[in-house]
Amino acid sequence: MKEIIISKGCGYPNIFLMTNIESKLKKQMKQIEPFSKQKKITNFILCVVFIIFALLQLNDPDGFLWFSIYFIVSIICLYSNFKPISKSLLILIIIALLVCSAFYFPLFIDYLETKNKEEIFDEMLYDKPYLEGAREFIGLLIAAIGVIYQLKIRKKR
Repeated sequence: MKEIIISKGCGYPNIFLMTNIESKLKKQMKQIEPFSKQKKITNFILCVVFIIFALLQLNDPDGFLWFSIYFIVSIICLYSNFKPISKSLLILIIIALLVCSAFYFPLFIDYLETKNKEEIFDEMLYDKPYLEGAREFIGLLIAAIGVIYQLKIRKKR
């Protein structure tokens, strides 16, 4: 069934065939296939992991910032199971996470130059700021990898 829609824009009537619009929408829907069960489960697991990461940040002085970062990544993992997230938004988030991690890179290098690598699992010591910086650098990289995964599986849809 062909339905003709007439609209007036700029004083001139525009005529569209509804079947053309429908065919374009169907093509787009074919390009956006639902995730496989395995990818949905993986995304759900990633969502739970990033929620746990977010909750573990609440005891930090700057916990709200880190909670927000991890929680946003968890929402991205969960949301992409239901609707596709735009490629440009994912790339923007990845760039933001990597730029933020670059600020902590010097502290991560300082940590790598220490002899006692187990210190990273100890409590934060104010005379060793490289410990917290190294943790934050690694956390931002893990968050970026979570979003990169979303970009990767988005392409394969």
